[in-house]
Amino acid sequence: MNEEKDMADARAILAGYRASIDNIDAALIHMLAERFRCTKAVGVLKAEHGLPPADPSREQQQITRLRQLAKDANLDPDFAEKFLNFVIREVIRHHEQIAANNGAAKAG
Repeated sequence: MNEEKDMADARAILAGYRASIDNIDAALIHMLAERFRCTKAVGVLKAEHGLPPADPSREQQQITRLRQLAKDANLDPDFAEKFLNFVIREVIRHHEQIAANNGAAKAG
């Protein structure tokens, strides 16, 4: 009987953790959506003013800053850097598309 209660308690704790994980995942998606909304606006601004889609200096500053934030938060800085690099590549891809579309609009 005690074993069944322990298992039921463990399942209840697990359900609580999973509910928190689900909430965090939802928040991450909303935060990424907001981040990409802002970076899209940056891409439009860059395209309108003939600025390059990528800014390696800014990207390196962000990587350095986020690696330190990860360390401070007890998150693996290598993981944080890989994640940021993935996001940066996607942002640059969007900026290149915006620039190409802006060039096509000016040519038309």
